[in-house]
Amino acid sequence: MEMTKIHHHPTTILLVDDEPFNLKLLKTMLGAEGYEMITSDRGEDALLLAEKNQPGLILLDIMMPGLDGFEVAWLLKANPQTSNIPIIMLTALDDRSSRMHALEMGAEEFLTKPVDRAELLIRVKNLLRLKEYADFLIEHNQILEQQVAIRTAELLESYHETIYTMTLAAEYKDEDTGLHVARISHYCRILAEYLGMDSAFCDCIFYASPMHDIGKIGIPDHILLKPDSFLPHEWETMKSHTMLGEKILARGKSPYLRMGAEIALNHHERWDGGGYPHNKRAEEIPLSARIMNIGDQYDALRSKRPYKTAFDHDKVMQIITDGDGRTLPVHFDPAVMIAFKACSETFRDIYADHTG
Repeated sequence: MEMTKIHHHPTTILLVDDEPFNLKLLKTMLGAEGYEMITSDRGEDALLLAEKNQPGLILLDIMMPGLDGFEVAWLLKANPQTSNIPIIMLTALDDRSSRMHALEMGAEEFLTKPVDRAELLIRVKNLLRLKEYADFLIEHNQILEQQVAIRTAELLESYHETIYTMTLAAEYKDEDTGLHVARISHYCRILAEYLGMDSAFCDCIFYASPMHDIGKIGIPDHILLKPDSFLPHEWETMKSHTMLGEKILARGKSPYLRMGAEIALNHHERWDGGGYPHNKRAEEIPLSARIMNIGDQYDALRSKRPYKTAFDHDKVMQIITDGDGRTLPVHFDPAVMIAFKACSETFRDIYADHTG
């Protein structure tokens, strides 16, 4: 990412006055000090010149046809492109209310005509010095923000690489995992978006959900890939992948790893309390895991496994929404079920687009 710089002209002064004599006088006073000047005799034109040229200072007459100086000052301060340019208001008026009104409109200084040359030069010098310092701070903060953005992007890339590496490790245990985790990411994000979750949550679950079965790394192959039903002790070992996954991810400090840990531990819990490993129910189960649960179930039913054949989309929808004795609607968060039904065609498309 390239660093951007603020382009300003700190020694250029914009003079705004509808009287040619006054403009000439100001140019004479300031030109002798080496300042560059641009001039305008109309408030409307002054607004355009200020935005285009970004002068270091504006000397602005109050009494002008069209937009008067008060209105011009207010518009300059309301525009983010010109709001930081200091303004000295010039007027023949010498009453307190005019001075107060000029300050209310955002002017930094107020000088009464006829302008005293010495006072003018001091005010101009001081305000230009302050403007230069303000520009430095703005530019410095902009550079810092860009550096933070670069570092954040690098950190995110590092997190994503870590996730990818860990899911690759799981893939060596199960040749179907690569496509499965790709689909899971999309299922979870679609459901989270439908449920109205913010962009941070949706981004997080997209990258965290592929780690849901990372604990299977610790499950022996003769159990993980067994084509027949598990014996009781084998089933207990298989269920332990949830706690192993949580243990692997729990110490991570990134939001992806933290959400990954809660999904790994809880994605086999059921809304009715009949899941594992801790028989949690309803909102005791983190939302990320409730979303993951229905996406994982859909994908498992769609996919061929050592112990089952693959079902088509319509069959899987019928099983999840109506139940088949083993899978029941009460297993799922009702709100997530509504989202799942509403997004069913998107699920069909995701499976078709990410199937080898």
